[in-house]
Amino acid sequence: MTFRKVALKIHLWLGLFSGLIVLILALSGCILSFEKEIKLKLYPERYFVNTVEKKKLPLSELKIMAQQAMPEKQTISRVEIAADPKRTYTFRALKIDDNALTFWGAYKYYYRVYINPYNGKVIEVENVKQDFFEIVLNLHRRLLLGEKLGKYITGYATLFFLISLLTGLIIWIPRKVNKNTVKGMFKIKITSNLKRLNYDLHNVLGFYSVVPLILISYSALIWGFKDVDQLIQKLLNGNEHTKEKTRSISIDNPTDSKKITNIVWSIVEKNLADKSSALINFPKTEEGTYYAEVTYANKQYQNDHYNFDQYSGKILKSQFYQDKNIGAGTALRERNYDLHTGTIIGTSGRIIYFVASIIAFSLPVSGLIIYLNKGKKKKQPKKK
Repeated sequence: MTFRKVALKIHLWLGLFSGLIVLILALSGCILSFEKEIKLKLYPERYFVNTVEKKKLPLSELKIMAQQAMPEKQTISRVEIAADPKRTYTFRALKIDDNALTFWGAYKYYYRVYINPYNGKVIEVENVKQDFFEIVLNLHRRLLLGEKLGKYITGYATLFFLISLLTGLIIWIPRKVNKNTVKGMFKIKITSNLKRLNYDLHNVLGFYSVVPLILISYSALIWGFKDVDQLIQKLLNGNEHTKEKTRSISIDNPTDSKKITNIVWSIVEKNLADKSSALINFPKTEEGTYYAEVTYANKQYQNDHYNFDQYSGKILKSQFYQDKNIGAGTALRERNYDLHTGTIIGTSGRIIYFVASIIAFSLPVSGLIIYLNKGKKKKQPKKK
């Protein structure tokens, strides 16, 4: 059996095994492509204040107000803040059960509280478990089947799809290369019969979308398989020393937590002035820290981040995007989200990825039709 035939067999069977999952992942990915922009248009009252005032309330007070708005006093764990003075603050309360077998069971609770930072008014308390986009996101990541089972299925389906893309490139190259076959590699013949048109759609569109789809698949595998993630980082980082986790150190007379929250916010706020957005994760354990991240623009990897001691408010660790002295593996890992969404090259990248995802949705369908057509051809009796 030739190398091409082996590639064809692998392409066929992995495509059949993963086709339905790829359909779901591609469609959900399309829906999520411009989620933020859609939400800002659909729910302006949730994200924007009517009047911009001179002074905002202290973050510690806003956090207390968000906590009081929780239906069953669930713990606030994060706040997200945009640099735009017209935007509300978004506080989050989230607790996950990794052993649950469904999306609804996986979140013990998940709420977002939208607050006017100038007067402390609670604009809305959102039960995120009922949010359409959150359900689609979980469908995209775990098929609504929980962390263990869903992540396992989507991980291997993505791996099969990546191998299908690579074997598809091999099959895309014709057995005999001449003027006519080369033309057929890049052009869809609209006037051909339906069978040929379907083949061209699969073959040609698959080629044009292969680079973004490989990047999407690679970045998904990094999230899906921890061992692969660690291996790639280790290989690319070389002998770079692995940094230990930052921890808060308990002291006899700790500063009041409200003051610490405001100290953290004062430092983050100064850095946010010429940036896009910030988030602060509040400590969850006795050794936990305040983790703050300030993002420059729409590329998530372009950020400054800090760890603050929860007892003294001192900066334990800081890393700035412009001054980063990190290994290639760590740098690549930090760009994983932007590689997956296309934001690595801005809005044009997101549009390219959106179109590529539509094509990815079509590939299992057109591939199945090709397979069924070949089956019909084999069953036809030979003419005497």
